[in-house]
Amino acid sequence: MNWLITGGCGFIGTSLIEALRSAPQAPSIRVLDNLSVGSQADLSEVTPFVVRETADLKGRPDGLELVVGDIRDFETCLRCCDGIDTVIHLAANTGVAPSIQEPRRDLEINVIGTFNLLEAATQQGVTKLVFASSGATVGEVEPPIHENQAPKPASPYGASKLAGEAYCMAYCQTFSLPTIILRFGNTYGPKSKHKSSVVAKFFKQALAGEALEIYGDGNQTRDFIYIDDLLQAVRLASLSDQVGEVFQIATFKETTVNEIAQKIKQLVEQETRREVKALHGEPLVGEVRRNYSDISKARRLLGFEPRFDIDAGLKATFGYFLSQPEH
Repeated sequence: MNWLITGGCGFIGTSLIEALRSAPQAPSIRVLDNLSVGSQADLSEVTPFVVRETADLKGRPDGLELVVGDIRDFETCLRCCDGIDTVIHLAANTGVAPSIQEPRRDLEINVIGTFNLLEAATQQGVTKLVFASSGATVGEVEPPIHENQAPKPASPYGASKLAGEAYCMAYCQTFSLPTIILRFGNTYGPKSKHKSSVVAKFFKQALAGEALEIYGDGNQTRDFIYIDDLLQAVRLASLSDQVGEVFQIATFKETTVNEIAQKIKQLVEQETRREVKALHGEPLVGEVRRNYSDISKARRLLGFEPRFDIDAGLKATFGYFLSQPEH
């Protein structure tokens, strides 16, 4: 298969590309990224690639090629989908806080950008589009989150991701574009140095000698999923015929932010012999209190089964951050 991975220079994108390129029959891959978070250097750490201009794209990708462009530009999306079988749509404005700071930008990237990609994929005859969504679409509900709950997003980010889900379903039903929606849990692991999510943020703060910054009382809960388990779900979805469906991709385990902070504190203190402190700030507006996912549907229909527990995942992630030159 020929793959297009949007946001392929980011944490999940580079991890996915590394896994795909190490397979016995590695696919040809085209990456579309505006380099707002990830960089060419990040991509080069996992595989060699060539940079292509949008105007030079003709048919299927050759090996691995990077197109520096933006999903908000339809013509770029249209050219990038030429010759592609499977699209993995990871590019997004991620996180509640950025969406509150710039809600219009969040909408333009997550809604208009996703629409552009769906329309381009339809016109170019793409045979599968996997959309990276989030539990933020559901909002403040009684957990565990499952696919049959009525969405009530509590932030612009949740609203824009929900709109993306709706367009994926509409294009599947109306234009017969096979789409699968994966609602990712809080993903962590190696290669996450650019992420601002809680695990990456805590490791960076601890290794820089800073206090761990916890929003509110820290008893808010999340479902933390290790990157290798997430990639398993993406690859299963790329091969599945369960189109037009939404799947919760997480671990079915509820963990407080305080628990994560304590585990990271212990790991860093044991290795560096430096004390790690934590401080509590104001709660984050738009953040839900409890959030973890029922993954029964993904287990049943995709064959998804997470393998990493939180302690093993954090240990592997810590090893990565400790190996970075700045630490």
